[in-house]
Amino acid sequence: MSESPVPHEPPIYRQIADALRDRIHSGDLRDGDRLPGENALMTEYAIARATARQALAVLINEGLAVPKRGSGVYVRLFKPIRRHGSRRLAREQWGEGRSIWDADTRGRPFTVDQVEVVREQAPAEVAHMLGTPDVWVRRRRYLVDARPVQLATSYFPAPLVEGSPITQEDTGPGGVYARLRDLGLPPAHFTEEVRARMPSPRESGLLGLPAGTPVIVVDRTAFLTGGSPVEVNEMVLDAAAYVLQYDFDA
Repeated sequence: MSESPVPHEPPIYRQIADALRDRIHSGDLRDGDRLPGENALMTEYAIARATARQALAVLINEGLAVPKRGSGVYVRLFKPIRRHGSRRLAREQWGEGRSIWDADTRGRPFTVDQVEVVREQAPAEVAHMLGTPDVWVRRRRYLVDARPVQLATSYFPAPLVEGSPITQEDTGPGGVYARLRDLGLPPAHFTEEVRARMPSPRESGLLGLPAGTPVIVVDRTAFLTGGSPVEVNEMVLDAAAYVLQYDFDA
């Protein structure tokens, strides 16, 4: 009778990462706490520096920790934002003066900073989609619980929105879609394309991303009833901060 194979233990760096992860989930290590450094792990577990570095890298890659240059590795706990693709864009949301972000954050504090509103020439693809190179552009960064989570760049045909609050930093209750409605141009249909990629250095800096963290890119186009596009919006999301939810009928 053959003996059952003995299961192999995970590598030591995995065991150390598991132990640190347990301390995080138990509350022994809280958000913002400094994790034991490489030297401390080397002493505690009698391991090489490369092994200690591997253990910390596991938690960094899982989004549970973030390295700070010259300081160490810190716990990074963040309840993911549940982004419901259709619910957040429903007419009753922005039509009643509520921010579409209210549907995402569900009472959590969010802010918009680094808002830039300029009139400029659109990239070729955007100009082709909107039927004009002359656009108003809105660039902004969103923070939830004081953590940067999303960058967004919206393009609007300048002839349609010139002189409206869409060209101002503060668009008022309900945001840009409520203001399009006020102009007699309410969005009737939205299309979103979703893809993942690694961030640019600028995106990493603005979102405070640790090395190796990808982003989710959502390209949304808003259409009028007749099918004409009225907005193109590129959103860059911290992949570790989001859950994307889509509901479908069978």
